[in-house]
Amino acid sequence: MFVGSFIVAMVLGAADTSTKDVLLALTSQTLTDTTLMIREIRLPREIGAIFVGAALSVSGAIMQGITRNPLADPGLLGLTAGANAALAVTIAFIPAANYFGIMIACFIGAAVGAIMVFGMGTMRRGGFSPFRIVLAGAAVSAFLYAIAEGIGIYFKISKDVSMWTAGGIIGTTWNQLQVLIPFISIGILISLVLSRQLTILSLNEEVAVGLGQKITQIKAVLFVVIILLAGASVALVGNMAFIGLMVPHIVRGIVGTDYRAILPMSAVLGASFMLLADTLSRTINAPYETPVAAIVSMLGLPFFLFIVRKGGKAFS
Repeated sequence: MFVGSFIVAMVLGAADTSTKDVLLALTSQTLTDTTLMIREIRLPREIGAIFVGAALSVSGAIMQGITRNPLADPGLLGLTAGANAALAVTIAFIPAANYFGIMIACFIGAAVGAIMVFGMGTMRRGGFSPFRIVLAGAAVSAFLYAIAEGIGIYFKISKDVSMWTAGGIIGTTWNQLQVLIPFISIGILISLVLSRQLTILSLNEEVAVGLGQKITQIKAVLFVVIILLAGASVALVGNMAFIGLMVPHIVRGIVGTDYRAILPMSAVLGASFMLLADTLSRTINAPYETPVAAIVSMLGLPFFLFIVRKGGKAFS
């Protein structure tokens, strides 16, 4: 599925290309308008889609595992809103910041957003209630998005902020990917190393302690991984909710509850989903772009309501 999604994404688009054109652009040194377009515009865009889809799916799976909350998702629990607010602050106060600086700001913002949500969600007795966390996420996200909008209006940078936060991978460059890919790769690699511990945590914390697991340290490392993956994704595509919610649920229906299988499968399926969503965004109203975030949300919102109706166990 992944290979097929990548081929379809590379061939289809506003510009007429064929499989032969794509192969020629990837294997030949010949420079034509078509090969240049494929190498410098379409290829980095689709590689960005692969890594962002994998990052959001894996971060969603980790969040659902460590909180045992079937509704956990970086876009629903304040991480992307925090990263967006930090991005707006950076554009307003440090206009000369390069892409690396913007990504670091997104990491910090994602951490602040998540801390606010989990802080609000645990203020009352009863700990991590899934629905309480989701409500806190909605409130914090609305607050942080309002901050981003307010900064944009006050400093007259609304257009710049909107270009970042609209939710799309148009204009992705090789320079951006050189900064983005190492962070996402490291985050996914660490999550795979800790996948066995995450499986135990997702079942029962008491069992994890009984088996000698250092749950505080493991949760801290996984929390940093979530921030790396969500922050890097927001730095490239802006707000992109529901991928981290949908994909892990679908994957658990295929491979079960072992995170040693869930995490790699989520990465592959998330990348494939993002490739197909981006292809739809480029072709559904060609030559105009349809926001890929709108396409993802159209699929994600019904899925979210379905999961809520089933009590989070529809695919588990």
